This record gives sequence, structure tokens and C-alpha cells, in this order.
Amino acid sequence: MIKLLFVCHGNICRSPMAEFVMKDMVNKAGLEDQFEIASAATSTEEIGNPVYPPARRKLAQHGLRCDGKRARQMTRADYQNYDLLIGMDSWNIRNMTRICGGDREGKIRMLLDYTGRSRSVADPWYTGDFDATWDDVNEGCRALLEHLTR
Repeated sequence: MIKLLFVCHGNICRSPMAEFVMKDMVNKAGLEDQFEIASAATSTEEIGNPVYPPARRKLAQHGLRCDGKRARQMTRADYQNYDLLIGMDSWNIRNMTRICGGDREGKIRMLLDYTGRSRSVADPWYTGDFDATWDDVNEGCRALLEHLTR
């Protein structure tokens, strides 16, 4: 079982998009019994809130549902519970490393590192561009799944 935790600042846009995109890719590949996939926030700002409506609409445009998903903050215990903790940008990585008390096992990574282009996933909270975020998340999840199933 490969356990993945996607992480962004609030767990209402980028990380839940990555969670549900990856779940869909895994299901379509017939690998759902080999993965556990979730998402979390580095901050406490949105805890308990549902996926941000524009992110939910973007997922729905692609036939994906995120019903029942509520933001939660990652914990130090997540480091032991997951094989990889995937952040969306360098600020997430810094905060994830702080929350986890370091990264002694090299589990904390940035999503787009798997594409060969190390950069942040576009943050729609500031840009309003959910298409760009969708493209980044889709590309990153596809590259991550390919990396994990080689």
C-alpha cells in the first residue's frame, strides 16, 4: 500500500484537487487497492471548511466529486503514517518540514518535482486561475503516478 498525503496552505484548493485527481487516476489504472490518498493543510485557517467552490466546480467539470471533504491540518504523526507528503510550493515544504520536525526519511517533496520542472503549483487563491492549477495538478499527479508504478 502506497500512502500519499497532498498538502497546501489551507486544504481547500490545490491539495484537495490533487487528492481527487490522483484518486481518479489510480482508479482508472485499476490500482485503487494499492493506494491510500488524502490531503491536508499546513495552516489552521480553513479547518473544517469544504473544498472552495471554484475548485469544486473545476473538479466537477472533469467528472470528479469531492463531497464530504473537509479541510484538516497535517500533524507530526502524518510523517509516520504516509509514505510521501507532497507539497504544492516551497512555503508548504518549509511548513511541512517544521510540523514534522524535519524530513529525516526524505518523504517531503514538491508535486511538480516529478515532472522534471521544479516549481510551484499555480495558486488559484491569489490568481483566480483554476485552469492553470488544474493543468499543474494533472501534470504533477500523472508524473507522480508514473514514478510510483515504474
